[in-house]
Amino acid sequence: MTLGTERLRTVEQIRDFLDGNGEVEFRPRDRDEAYGFVRRTLVRLDYDALGRAGKGTVREFLGKATGLSRAQVTRLIAQYRATGRIEDRRAANSGRPFACVYTAADIRLLADADEIGGQLCGPAACEVLRRQYEVFGDARFERLARLSPSHLYNLRRSRTYRTRRTLVEHTRPTAVRIGERRRPTPGGKPGHVRVDTVHQGDRNGVKGLYVVNLIDEVTQFEHVGAVATICEGHLVPVLEEMLAALPFVVRGFHADNGSEYVNHAVAAMPDKLHVPDFTKSRARRSNDNALVEGKNASVVRKWLGHDHIPQRFAPAVNAFARDVLSPYLNHHHPCLFATEVRDANGKVRRRYRRGDVATPYEKLKSLPDAARFLKPGVTFADLDRSAHARSDLDANRRANRARDELFRTIGQAIASAA
Repeated sequence: MTLGTERLRTVEQIRDFLDGNGEVEFRPRDRDEAYGFVRRTLVRLDYDALGRAGKGTVREFLGKATGLSRAQVTRLIAQYRATGRIEDRRAANSGRPFACVYTAADIRLLADADEIGGQLCGPAACEVLRRQYEVFGDARFERLARLSPSHLYNLRRSRTYRTRRTLVEHTRPTAVRIGERRRPTPGGKPGHVRVDTVHQGDRNGVKGLYVVNLIDEVTQFEHVGAVATICEGHLVPVLEEMLAALPFVVRGFHADNGSEYVNHAVAAMPDKLHVPDFTKSRARRSNDNALVEGKNASVVRKWLGHDHIPQRFAPAVNAFARDVLSPYLNHHHPCLFATEVRDANGKVRRRYRRGDVATPYEKLKSLPDAARFLKPGVTFADLDRSAHARSDLDANRRANRARDELFRTIGQAIASAA
Protein backbone atom coordinates (compact mmCIF):
# COMPACT_ATOMS: atom_id res chain seq x y z
CA MET A 1 0.00 0.00 0.00
CA THR A 2 1.24 3.50 -0.79
CA LEU A 3 -1.11 5.46 1.45
CA GLY A 4 1.27 5.85 4.40
CA THR A 5 -1.29 4.20 6.69
CA GLU A 6 1.42 2.86 8.99
CA ARG A 7 1.17 6.17 10.90
CA LEU A 8 -2.46 5.35 11.84
CA ARG A 9 -1.91 3.63 15.16
CA THR A 10 -5.12 4.34 17.07
CA VAL A 11 -8.83 3.86 16.41
CA GLU A 12 -9.39 7.63 16.67
CA GLN A 13 -6.87 8.31 13.92
CA ILE A 14 -8.55 5.68 11.71
CA ARG A 15 -11.97 7.26 12.30
CA ASP A 16 -10.59 10.69 11.31
CA PHE A 17 -9.10 9.09 8.19
CA LEU A 18 -12.41 7.52 7.20
CA ASP A 19 -14.33 10.76 7.81
CA GLY A 20 -11.91 12.67 5.56
CA ASN A 21 -11.93 10.16 2.70
CA GLY A 22 -15.55 9.14 2.48
CA GLU A 23 -15.80 9.51 -1.33
CA VAL A 24 -12.40 7.98 -2.16
CA GLU A 25 -11.93 4.35 -3.22
CA PHE A 26 -8.65 2.49 -2.70
CA ARG A 27 -7.52 -0.71 -4.36
CA PRO A 28 -4.42 -2.85 -3.68
CA ARG A 29 -2.26 -4.07 -6.54
CA ASP A 30 -3.05 -7.73 -5.91
CA ARG A 31 -4.63 -10.12 -3.41
CA ASP A 32 -1.37 -10.95 -1.59
CA GLU A 33 -0.75 -7.27 -0.93
CA ALA A 34 -4.28 -6.87 0.46
CA TYR A 35 -3.89 -9.89 2.76
CA GLY A 36 -0.54 -8.62 4.05
CA PHE A 37 -1.99 -5.19 4.70
CA VAL A 38 -4.89 -6.68 6.68
CA ARG A 39 -2.57 -8.74 8.90
CA ARG A 40 -0.18 -5.84 9.60
CA THR A 41 -3.09 -3.57 10.50
CA LEU A 42 -4.58 -6.11 12.91
CA VAL A 43 -1.20 -6.63 14.61
CA ARG A 44 -0.42 -2.91 14.83
CA LEU A 45 -3.79 -1.99 16.34
CA ASP A 46 -3.91 -5.06 18.65
CA TYR A 47 -7.32 -5.98 17.25
CA ASP A 48 -8.25 -8.54 19.94
CA ALA A 49 -7.87 -5.92 22.68
CA LEU A 50 -10.24 -3.44 21.07
CA GLY A 51 -13.84 -2.93 22.13
CA ARG A 52 -16.88 -3.52 20.00
CA ALA A 53 -16.96 -0.02 18.51
CA GLY A 54 -13.22 -0.09 17.81
CA LYS A 55 -13.42 -3.43 16.02
CA GLY A 56 -16.22 -2.09 13.86
CA THR A 57 -14.13 0.92 12.90
CA VAL A 58 -11.18 -1.30 11.99
CA ARG A 59 -13.39 -3.52 9.84
CA GLU A 60 -14.71 -0.49 8.00
CA PHE A 61 -11.17 0.81 7.50
CA LEU A 62 -9.92 -2.52 6.12
CA GLY A 63 -12.78 -2.71 3.68
CA LYS A 64 -12.13 0.85 2.55
CA ALA A 65 -8.40 0.45 2.11
CA THR A 66 -8.43 -2.97 0.41
CA GLY A 67 -11.66 -2.91 -1.56
CA LEU A 68 -12.70 -6.26 -0.07
CA SER A 69 -16.31 -6.91 0.84
CA ARG A 70 -17.53 -6.92 4.44
CA ALA A 71 -17.88 -10.73 4.35
CA GLN A 72 -14.33 -11.14 3.03
CA VAL A 73 -12.89 -8.91 5.74
CA THR A 74 -14.80 -10.90 8.38
CA ARG A 75 -13.38 -14.18 7.08
CA LEU A 76 -9.82 -12.83 7.05
CA ILE A 77 -10.12 -11.53 10.62
CA ALA A 78 -11.48 -14.90 11.78
CA GLN A 79 -8.54 -16.66 10.12
CA TYR A 80 -6.08 -14.29 11.78
CA ARG A 81 -7.59 -14.77 15.25
CA ALA A 82 -7.54 -18.57 14.83
CA THR A 83 -4.04 -19.03 13.34
CA GLY A 84 -2.23 -15.72 13.57
CA ARG A 85 -1.81 -15.79 9.79
CA ILE A 86 -3.81 -14.78 6.73
CA GLU A 87 -3.42 -17.07 3.74
CA ASP A 88 -5.11 -17.55 0.40
CA ARG A 89 -7.14 -20.71 0.99
CA ARG A 90 -8.76 -20.87 -2.40
CA ALA A 91 -8.47 -24.11 -4.35
CA ALA A 92 -6.09 -24.33 -7.25
CA ASN A 93 -8.84 -23.82 -9.81
CA SER A 94 -10.75 -21.19 -7.85
CA GLY A 95 -11.99 -18.31 -9.94
CA ARG A 96 -12.05 -20.25 -13.18
CA PRO A 97 -15.37 -20.16 -15.02
CA PHE A 98 -17.26 -23.32 -15.91
CA ALA A 99 -16.58 -24.75 -19.33
CA CYS A 100 -18.84 -23.24 -21.96
CA VAL A 101 -21.02 -25.98 -23.44
CA TYR A 102 -22.77 -23.89 -26.10
CA THR A 103 -20.49 -21.65 -28.10
CA ALA A 104 -21.27 -18.31 -29.69
CA ALA A 105 -21.61 -20.13 -33.00
CA ASP A 106 -24.24 -22.43 -31.45
CA ILE A 107 -26.19 -19.44 -30.15
CA ARG A 108 -26.08 -17.77 -33.56
CA LEU A 109 -27.25 -21.03 -35.12
CA LEU A 110 -30.14 -21.13 -32.64
CA ALA A 111 -31.04 -17.54 -33.55
CA ASP A 112 -31.07 -18.47 -37.25
CA ALA A 113 -33.30 -21.48 -36.56
CA ASP A 114 -35.71 -19.29 -34.54
CA GLU A 115 -35.72 -16.73 -37.33
CA ILE A 116 -36.76 -19.40 -39.80
CA GLY A 117 -39.24 -21.14 -37.52
CA GLY A 118 -40.79 -18.04 -35.97
CA GLN A 119 -39.53 -18.67 -32.40
CA LEU A 120 -41.45 -21.74 -31.32
CA CYS A 121 -42.04 -22.58 -27.67
CA GLY A 122 -39.16 -24.28 -25.84
CA PRO A 123 -40.12 -27.97 -26.24
CA ALA A 124 -41.05 -27.60 -29.90
CA ALA A 125 -37.89 -25.62 -30.71
CA CYS A 126 -35.70 -28.23 -28.99
CA GLU A 127 -37.43 -30.95 -30.99
CA VAL A 128 -36.59 -29.13 -34.23
CA LEU A 129 -32.93 -28.90 -33.15
CA ARG A 130 -32.83 -32.58 -32.23
CA ARG A 131 -34.43 -33.70 -35.49
CA GLN A 132 -32.12 -31.49 -37.51
CA TYR A 133 -29.14 -33.44 -36.14
CA GLU A 134 -30.48 -36.94 -35.46
CA VAL A 135 -32.95 -37.30 -38.33
CA PHE A 136 -31.44 -35.13 -41.03
CA GLY A 137 -27.75 -35.43 -40.10
CA ASP A 138 -26.87 -31.72 -39.85
CA ALA A 139 -23.60 -31.83 -37.89
CA ARG A 140 -23.85 -28.16 -36.94
CA PHE A 141 -26.64 -29.04 -34.50
CA GLU A 142 -24.71 -31.75 -32.60
CA ARG A 143 -24.55 -29.80 -29.34
CA LEU A 144 -27.89 -28.03 -29.76
CA ALA A 145 -29.59 -31.42 -30.17
CA ARG A 146 -29.08 -31.95 -26.41
CA LEU A 147 -30.35 -28.49 -25.44
CA SER A 148 -33.06 -28.49 -22.76
CA PRO A 149 -36.13 -26.23 -23.07
CA SER A 150 -35.23 -24.38 -19.87
CA HIS A 151 -31.68 -23.57 -21.00
CA LEU A 152 -32.94 -22.60 -24.44
CA TYR A 153 -34.60 -19.57 -22.86
CA ASN A 154 -31.28 -18.71 -21.18
CA LEU A 155 -29.55 -18.68 -24.55
CA ARG A 156 -32.33 -16.56 -26.04
CA ARG A 157 -31.61 -13.93 -23.36
CA SER A 158 -27.90 -13.82 -24.15
CA ARG A 159 -26.29 -10.83 -25.83
CA THR A 160 -25.09 -12.96 -28.75
CA TYR A 161 -28.63 -14.13 -29.48
CA ARG A 162 -30.19 -10.68 -29.14
CA THR A 163 -27.68 -9.05 -31.46
CA ARG A 164 -28.40 -11.74 -34.07
CA ARG A 165 -32.13 -11.23 -34.31
CA THR A 166 -33.93 -8.42 -34.80
CA LEU A 167 -60.37 -5.35 -36.66
CA VAL A 168 -61.47 -8.91 -36.87
CA GLU A 169 -65.17 -9.63 -37.24
CA HIS A 170 -66.58 -12.71 -35.54
CA THR A 171 -69.01 -14.85 -37.46
CA ARG A 172 -72.57 -14.72 -36.19
CA PRO A 173 -74.01 -18.06 -35.07
CA THR A 174 -77.30 -19.13 -36.59
CA ALA A 175 -79.54 -21.74 -35.03
CA VAL A 176 -80.02 -24.56 -37.55
CA ARG A 177 -81.17 -28.08 -36.74
CA ILE A 178 -78.33 -29.76 -38.59
CA GLY A 179 -75.70 -31.93 -36.95
CA GLU A 180 -75.57 -33.43 -33.50
CA ARG A 181 -74.72 -31.02 -30.71
CA ARG A 182 -72.01 -32.86 -28.78
CA ARG A 183 -68.28 -33.07 -28.33
CA PRO A 184 -66.49 -35.57 -30.61
CA THR A 185 -65.23 -38.77 -29.02
CA PRO A 186 -62.35 -40.04 -31.17
CA GLY A 187 -61.25 -42.72 -28.71
CA GLY A 188 -57.60 -42.31 -29.69
CA LYS A 189 -58.29 -42.95 -33.38
CA PRO A 190 -57.36 -40.41 -36.06
CA GLY A 191 -59.94 -39.10 -38.48
CA HIS A 192 -62.07 -36.92 -36.21
CA VAL A 193 -61.45 -33.48 -37.71
CA ARG A 194 -62.42 -30.05 -36.49
CA VAL A 195 -62.89 -27.07 -38.75
CA ASP A 196 -63.15 -23.30 -38.35
CA THR A 197 -62.95 -20.15 -40.46
CA VAL A 198 -60.71 -17.11 -40.02
CA HIS A 199 -61.70 -13.85 -41.72
CA GLN A 200 -58.90 -11.69 -43.11
CA GLY A 201 -60.68 -8.45 -42.26
CA ASP A 202 -62.52 -5.69 -44.13
CA ARG A 203 -61.02 -2.51 -45.54
CA ASN A 204 -62.95 0.50 -46.83
CA GLY A 205 -66.12 -1.57 -46.98
CA VAL A 206 -64.44 -4.32 -49.03
CA LYS A 207 -64.60 -7.84 -47.63
CA GLY A 208 -61.45 -9.88 -47.27
CA LEU A 209 -61.03 -13.56 -48.01
CA TYR A 210 -61.64 -16.38 -45.51
CA VAL A 211 -59.09 -18.92 -44.33
CA VAL A 212 -60.37 -22.44 -43.66
CA ASN A 213 -58.51 -24.36 -40.95
CA LEU A 214 -59.07 -28.10 -40.58
CA ILE A 215 -57.27 -30.20 -37.96
CA ASP A 216 -57.42 -33.77 -36.71
CA GLU A 217 -57.96 -34.06 -32.97
CA VAL A 218 -55.70 -37.05 -32.27
CA THR A 219 -52.68 -36.47 -34.55
CA GLN A 220 -53.04 -32.69 -35.11
CA PHE A 221 -52.77 -33.22 -38.86
CA GLU A 222 -53.70 -29.81 -40.24
CA HIS A 223 -54.77 -28.54 -43.64
CA VAL A 224 -55.29 -24.87 -44.43
CA GLY A 225 -57.25 -23.45 -47.35
CA ALA A 226 -58.65 -20.12 -48.54
CA VAL A 227 -61.96 -19.11 -50.13
CA ALA A 228 -63.26 -15.82 -51.44
CA THR A 229 -66.57 -16.15 -49.59
CA ILE A 230 -68.12 -18.64 -47.20
CA CYS A 231 -71.00 -19.49 -49.50
CA GLU A 232 -71.52 -23.14 -50.39
CA GLY A 233 -70.19 -22.71 -53.94
CA HIS A 234 -66.76 -21.62 -52.68
CA LEU A 235 -66.51 -23.50 -49.40
CA VAL A 236 -67.64 -27.04 -50.22
CA PRO A 237 -65.06 -27.74 -52.99
CA VAL A 238 -62.20 -26.56 -50.79
CA LEU A 239 -63.43 -28.64 -47.85
CA GLU A 240 -63.68 -31.74 -50.03
CA GLU A 241 -60.15 -31.11 -51.29
CA MET A 242 -58.80 -30.71 -47.76
CA LEU A 243 -60.50 -33.86 -46.49
CA ALA A 244 -59.23 -35.82 -49.46
CA ALA A 245 -55.66 -34.70 -48.70
CA LEU A 246 -55.69 -36.39 -45.27
CA PRO A 247 -53.81 -39.72 -45.35
CA PHE A 248 -56.27 -41.47 -43.02
CA VAL A 249 -59.96 -42.26 -43.23
CA VAL A 250 -62.17 -39.41 -41.94
CA ARG A 251 -64.58 -40.67 -39.27
CA GLY A 252 -66.04 -37.45 -37.88
CA PHE A 253 -66.56 -33.81 -38.88
CA HIS A 254 -66.98 -31.18 -36.14
CA ALA A 255 -67.66 -27.46 -36.48
CA ASP A 256 -68.87 -24.61 -34.37
CA ASN A 257 -72.35 -23.16 -34.93
CA GLY A 258 -71.37 -20.86 -37.78
CA SER A 259 -73.77 -20.87 -40.70
CA GLU A 260 -70.93 -21.49 -43.15
CA TYR A 261 -70.73 -25.08 -41.90
CA VAL A 262 -74.10 -25.76 -40.33
CA ASN A 263 -76.11 -25.76 -43.55
CA HIS A 264 -77.59 -28.37 -45.85
CA ALA A 265 -74.87 -28.14 -48.48
CA VAL A 266 -72.06 -28.82 -46.02
CA ALA A 267 -74.18 -31.36 -44.15
CA ALA A 268 -74.51 -33.35 -47.39
CA MET A 269 -70.73 -33.41 -47.85
CA PRO A 270 -69.95 -35.89 -45.00
CA ASP A 271 -72.56 -38.26 -46.43
CA LYS A 272 -70.94 -37.95 -49.84
CA LEU A 273 -67.54 -38.76 -48.35
CA HIS A 274 -69.00 -41.51 -46.12
CA VAL A 275 -68.19 -39.65 -42.88
CA PRO A 276 -70.45 -41.18 -40.21
CA ASP A 277 -70.46 -38.34 -37.62
CA PHE A 278 -71.32 -34.67 -38.17
CA THR A 279 -71.24 -32.81 -34.84
CA LYS A 280 -71.30 -29.19 -33.73
CA SER A 281 -70.26 -27.40 -30.55
CA ARG A 282 -72.53 -27.16 -27.55
CA ALA A 283 -73.71 -23.85 -26.14
CA ARG A 284 -71.43 -22.32 -23.51
CA ARG A 285 -68.82 -25.05 -24.00
CA SER A 286 -65.92 -23.13 -25.52
CA ASN A 287 -63.56 -26.12 -25.24
CA ASP A 288 -65.60 -28.16 -27.74
CA ASN A 289 -63.69 -26.55 -30.60
CA ALA A 290 -60.70 -25.26 -28.64
CA LEU A 291 -58.06 -27.17 -30.60
CA VAL A 292 -58.77 -25.52 -33.93
CA GLU A 293 -59.33 -22.14 -32.25
CA GLY A 294 -55.85 -22.36 -30.76
CA LYS A 295 -54.39 -23.29 -34.14
CA ASN A 296 -56.10 -20.26 -35.68
CA ALA A 297 -53.89 -18.08 -33.51
CA SER A 298 -50.66 -20.08 -33.51
CA VAL A 299 -50.69 -21.11 -37.18
CA VAL A 300 -53.09 -19.09 -39.36
CA ARG A 301 -52.40 -15.70 -37.81
CA LYS A 302 -48.68 -16.42 -37.61
CA TRP A 303 -48.40 -17.31 -41.29
CA LEU A 304 -51.04 -15.03 -42.84
CA GLY A 305 -51.28 -12.26 -40.24
CA HIS A 306 -54.27 -10.08 -39.36
CA ASP A 307 -54.13 -7.67 -42.29
CA HIS A 308 -56.72 -7.41 -45.01
CA ILE A 309 -56.30 -9.74 -48.01
CA PRO A 310 -58.71 -9.01 -50.88
CA GLN A 311 -61.00 -11.82 -51.99
CA ARG A 312 -59.54 -12.00 -55.50
CA PHE A 313 -56.34 -13.46 -54.09
CA ALA A 314 -58.11 -16.48 -52.58
CA PRO A 315 -56.84 -18.91 -55.29
CA ALA A 316 -53.22 -17.82 -54.76
CA VAL A 317 -53.48 -18.06 -50.97
CA ASN A 318 -55.20 -21.45 -51.25
CA ALA A 319 -52.43 -22.76 -53.53
CA PHE A 320 -49.77 -21.64 -51.05
CA ALA A 321 -51.62 -23.23 -48.13
CA ARG A 322 -52.26 -26.48 -50.02
CA ASP A 323 -48.89 -27.00 -51.68
CA VAL A 324 -46.44 -25.48 -49.18
CA LEU A 325 -47.87 -24.60 -45.78
CA SER A 326 -49.92 -27.73 -45.05
CA PRO A 327 -47.14 -30.22 -45.96
CA TYR A 328 -44.73 -28.28 -43.75
CA LEU A 329 -47.14 -28.27 -40.80
CA ASN A 330 -47.80 -32.01 -41.01
CA HIS A 331 -44.29 -33.31 -41.66
CA HIS A 332 -41.93 -30.76 -40.11
CA HIS A 333 -43.71 -28.64 -37.46
CA PRO A 334 -43.51 -30.17 -33.93
CA CYS A 335 -46.68 -30.12 -31.84
CA LEU A 336 -47.23 -30.64 -28.12
CA PHE A 337 -49.36 -33.63 -27.11
CA ALA A 338 -50.78 -33.91 -23.60
CA THR A 339 -50.35 -36.87 -21.27
CA GLU A 340 -53.22 -37.27 -18.82
CA VAL A 341 -52.25 -38.12 -15.25
CA ARG A 342 -54.40 -38.54 -12.17
CA ASP A 343 -53.28 -36.65 -9.04
CA ALA A 344 -53.69 -37.68 -5.42
CA ASN A 345 -57.19 -36.19 -5.32
CA GLY A 346 -58.30 -38.23 -8.31
CA LYS A 347 -58.44 -35.26 -10.68
CA VAL A 348 -57.18 -35.83 -14.22
CA ARG A 349 -54.55 -33.29 -15.23
CA ARG A 350 -52.71 -32.76 -18.48
CA ARG A 351 -48.94 -32.73 -18.60
CA TYR A 352 -46.94 -31.64 -21.63
CA ARG A 353 -43.69 -33.57 -21.54
CA ARG A 354 -40.59 -33.21 -23.68
CA GLY A 355 -40.90 -36.80 -24.89
CA ASP A 356 -44.43 -36.17 -26.17
CA VAL A 357 -43.37 -33.48 -28.64
CA ALA A 358 -43.71 -34.78 -32.23
CA THR A 359 -44.78 -33.79 -35.70
CA PRO A 360 -48.34 -34.81 -36.70
CA TYR A 361 -46.92 -37.43 -39.04
CA GLU A 362 -44.73 -38.90 -36.27
CA LYS A 363 -47.76 -38.98 -33.99
CA LEU A 364 -49.74 -40.86 -36.62
CA LYS A 365 -46.98 -43.45 -37.05
CA SER A 366 -46.69 -43.91 -33.28
CA LEU A 367 -50.32 -45.05 -32.90
CA PRO A 368 -50.81 -48.78 -32.32
CA ASP A 369 -51.27 -50.59 -35.62
CA ALA A 370 -51.25 -47.22 -37.39
CA ALA A 371 -51.43 -48.69 -40.92
CA ARG A 372 -55.06 -49.72 -40.41
CA PHE A 373 -56.12 -46.08 -40.24
CA LEU A 374 -54.69 -45.17 -43.65
CA LYS A 375 -56.85 -44.71 -46.72
CA PRO A 376 -56.77 -47.45 -49.36
CA GLY A 377 -53.73 -47.02 -51.56
CA VAL A 378 -51.82 -44.90 -49.03
CA THR A 379 -48.70 -46.43 -47.46
CA PHE A 380 -46.19 -45.22 -44.91
CA ALA A 381 -43.40 -45.83 -47.39
CA ASP A 382 -44.84 -43.17 -49.69
CA LEU A 383 -45.50 -40.85 -46.77
CA ASP A 384 -41.94 -41.35 -45.49
CA ARG A 385 -40.51 -40.18 -48.80
CA SER A 386 -42.55 -36.99 -48.59
CA ALA A 387 -41.70 -36.41 -44.94
CA HIS A 388 -37.94 -36.85 -45.43
CA ALA A 389 -37.58 -35.13 -48.79
CA ARG A 390 -36.12 -32.12 -46.97
CA SER A 391 -35.09 -31.23 -43.41
CA ASP A 392 -37.31 -29.30 -41.00
CA LEU A 393 -35.40 -26.06 -41.41
CA ASP A 394 -35.23 -26.42 -45.19
CA ALA A 395 -38.98 -26.97 -45.33
CA ASN A 396 -39.51 -24.01 -43.01
CA ARG A 397 -37.21 -21.86 -45.16
CA ARG A 398 -39.09 -22.90 -48.30
CA ALA A 399 -42.42 -22.00 -46.68
CA ASN A 400 -41.05 -18.62 -45.60
CA ARG A 401 -39.88 -17.83 -49.12
CA ALA A 402 -43.19 -18.90 -50.64
CA ARG A 403 -45.13 -16.75 -48.17
CA ASP A 404 -42.90 -13.74 -48.81
CA GLU A 405 -43.34 -14.14 -52.55
CA LEU A 406 -47.11 -14.46 -52.09
CA PHE A 407 -47.39 -11.24 -50.10
CA ARG A 408 -44.99 -9.47 -52.47
CA THR A 409 -47.26 -10.39 -55.38
CA ILE A 410 -50.37 -9.28 -53.47
CA GLY A 411 -48.74 -5.99 -52.47
CA GLN A 412 -47.61 -5.20 -56.02
CA ALA A 413 -51.06 -5.97 -57.42
CA ILE A 414 -52.76 -3.75 -54.85
CA ALA A 415 -50.28 -0.92 -55.47
CA SER A 416 -50.71 -1.06 -59.25
CA ALA A 417 -54.50 -1.10 -58.91
CA ALA A 418 -54.39 1.96 -56.69
